[in-house]
Amino acid sequence: MELEFSADQEELRLGVRTFLEAECPMTLVRAVVEGKSDYLSLWSQMVELGWPALTIPETYGGLGLGVLEAAVVSEELGRVVAPGPLFPTMTQFIPALLALGDSETKARFLGPVAQGKCTGTLALTEVGASVDPAQVNTTATQDGNEWVLSGKKYAVLGGLDVDEIVVVARVSGTTGDEGVAAFIVPAQTANPVPVVALDATRSMATLDINGIRVSSDRLLGEPGPESAAAIRKVIDESITALAIETVGTSQSIFDLTLNYAKEREQFGVPIGSFQAIKHRFADMLVLLERARATSYFAALTVAENDHRRPLAVATAKAAAGDCQRKIGREGIQIHGGIGYTWEHNMHIYVRRVLTDAQLLGSADEQRARIADFLFV
Repeated sequence: MELEFSADQEELRLGVRTFLEAECPMTLVRAVVEGKSDYLSLWSQMVELGWPALTIPETYGGLGLGVLEAAVVSEELGRVVAPGPLFPTMTQFIPALLALGDSETKARFLGPVAQGKCTGTLALTEVGASVDPAQVNTTATQDGNEWVLSGKKYAVLGGLDVDEIVVVARVSGTTGDEGVAAFIVPAQTANPVPVVALDATRSMATLDINGIRVSSDRLLGEPGPESAAAIRKVIDESITALAIETVGTSQSIFDLTLNYAKEREQFGVPIGSFQAIKHRFADMLVLLERARATSYFAALTVAENDHRRPLAVATAKAAAGDCQRKIGREGIQIHGGIGYTWEHNMHIYVRRVLTDAQLLGSADEQRARIADFLFV
């Protein structure tokens, strides 16, 4: 397992960071949050640069890069709190198609995704918020050449912004891994209901899919244990991306707070010179580096299908949760009164990490998964 970034991966990081710093400033993000602008111009430029095609195989018009490259991009998107559908498309929709689709389905959907003509996301979470496909209660009943879906999905990231949604369900009358399947549902027919989310930079939706019909050619793979196993890998990849995005945003909170501590003076000296403040930054840095290291290790296990993948992914999400909790709180407190105001940008960063921390399992839920892995 190679633990160092290649020259190409470092070049990718530099290119993505340079572009986002220029084209996705906080003024744009704040305008999106306040409803004064949208992300469409930024998205158009991302498409021109070929970002939606990064992890799509060359056979389907992509660039053929992998999980690690997606991780690098995810961290940079988190740094600038980037709005738009790239993150759910790259880290949820594309992995689902690659893991579950046959060659015909991949050609049908991945080609348009690579061209920026199609975006997507994943609908998994139900009441109880389990990330285990064996716990899914949404049902699929075959009716001739169609499947009728019945259920409700919560916290669908980008559900209002994408074209297609991969819905995880199970064949009626089955339990556990038996009958687990995934269907590509057009977003417009999935009845997405807007959720007033903490993070206003991206949409969140609830799907009421009772009675929704999808044609059989939108079924990904065959229902059963093999599909359940493939979906677990997709979920692990998505969780890892959320952890790494959290690291990117936490890094920006850390940097912003550190710069403030160097400039803000009390008693004639910068507050960053106080020993107590130095200790707080040291604690933040330890958590930040731990989260970054565990997140990229998790990405490696996903990329190489390492047997340690489930444990590594849960550890990464838990570490990212610990990181954002400490850094988000300290970022606001060290800024003092200004850190609590709407006019300051701190709350935009904090809202992103708080939201990412809850999606696909909080730190506490990930620790419960770790306990299951260790003691089963």
